[in-house]
Amino acid sequence: MNYDVIVIGGGPGGYVAAIRASQLGLKTAVVERESMGGICLNWGCIPTKALLKSAQVFEYIKHAADYGINVSGAEHDFGAVIKRSRGIADGMSKGVGFLMKKNKVDIIMGSGKVMPGKKVQVTAADGKVSEVTGQHIIIATGGRARELPNVKIDGEKVIEYRKAMSLEKQPKSMLIIGSGAIGVEFAYVYNAMGTKVTIVEFMPNIVPVEDEDVSKALEKIYKKSGIDIHTNSSVESVDTSGAVSKIKVKTPTGEITLEAEIVLSAAGMVANIEKLGLEDTGIATDKGKILVNDFYQTNMPGYYAIGDVVKGPALAHVASAEGIICVEKIAGHHPEPLDYGNIPGCTYCSPEIASVGMTEKAAKEAGYELKIGKFPFSASGKASAAGHKDGFVKVIFDAKYGEFLGAHMIGANVTEMIAEVVVARKLETTGHEMIKAVHPHPTMSEAIMEAAAAAYGEVIHL
Repeated sequence: MNYDVIVIGGGPGGYVAAIRASQLGLKTAVVERESMGGICLNWGCIPTKALLKSAQVFEYIKHAADYGINVSGAEHDFGAVIKRSRGIADGMSKGVGFLMKKNKVDIIMGSGKVMPGKKVQVTAADGKVSEVTGQHIIIATGGRARELPNVKIDGEKVIEYRKAMSLEKQPKSMLIIGSGAIGVEFAYVYNAMGTKVTIVEFMPNIVPVEDEDVSKALEKIYKKSGIDIHTNSSVESVDTSGAVSKIKVKTPTGEITLEAEIVLSAAGMVANIEKLGLEDTGIATDKGKILVNDFYQTNMPGYYAIGDVVKGPALAHVASAEGIICVEKIAGHHPEPLDYGNIPGCTYCSPEIASVGMTEKAAKEAGYELKIGKFPFSASGKASAAGHKDGFVKVIFDAKYGEFLGAHMIGANVTEMIAEVVVARKLETTGHEMIKAVHPHPTMSEAIMEAAAAAYGEVIHL
């Protein structure tokens, strides 16, 4: 079978690239070994949000009296929570399958391997091997949980994120290694449902890629909710021989031993580039990533790579954007290279975290003179009415030219607010223009305008 474009991997990078390729008139196929939608849809972005929503609803019910509503005897059904999450993921996966059919993209089930001569070898689940040929082959095989050398994942007592969202029984205690998005999201879910949660983070702050003010705010909120946090600490070993695992943790004050029924390893991701035929095809890699140019072409003509297998943030929306740029270039269009300095990051714990651009520390290190504005949600009428006063919006401008360098938010629904800043920065909007752009009242989003006004000494409601 001959195609114009063959995409290996049906995740948010692969399936989006395939649809756009088909829209551009290219005969396209996707090779997928598991389920359409990839990790994001089946085991990441979507099902975790379903779990988070269940946890939030349970917390709402527990605090119903704060809203003048009396509820008694509320309990959660852990099995039903997991079942709902899996059902939503399954439904979304079927939806992607429908999109493939609608856009006339062929789905070839099996494990793909690139070969010289612009060929892809596909091994089906039953072991049957076939070959397809494509003028352009895009590798979009995503990533998987990183396994620490001293913490072996056994799927029973030491687990990774896939198992964390499909446990049959809720553990009484859980120790989470790593406090990136995966770590803090699961920490919120399990803590809200009654599991005793401990976080161990190697870096000085939790959610270490975020602005320091955001990290400190989340740590304070999490500790208040009963989550134990050890920063500047590392897990040295895990003894799973007993009914409860014993975890040796090296802390700034010495080594301690903690206990937990389940250890969740959330120490980052690693790219899926093994057994792909890269060496046989001559495709260059470096530090576990495939080397590509601004339009995702590898060193071998006709072979491309996008998403978690290339350098850059391992985020679904980044993979999708890369896929579109890649196929538009293939089709002879003239897309702009992706601006990796304007990629929003969202963490869906409660309160949510959203950010884009430079942190205060990074901006100072880059030599900028700064104007920084901060507006707390405790001063927001909408936040007070909603009962979500935790958090703030922080904006960072270049004092000389007013360039919008970055924004950092923590609070309810801030993941829905960050896109305003992304668009503003794309359009090279200045601080004064943000202040003069009228925002609706009462909304959470007006905190962005208020924070900008605070940066220039013009804030009204603070």
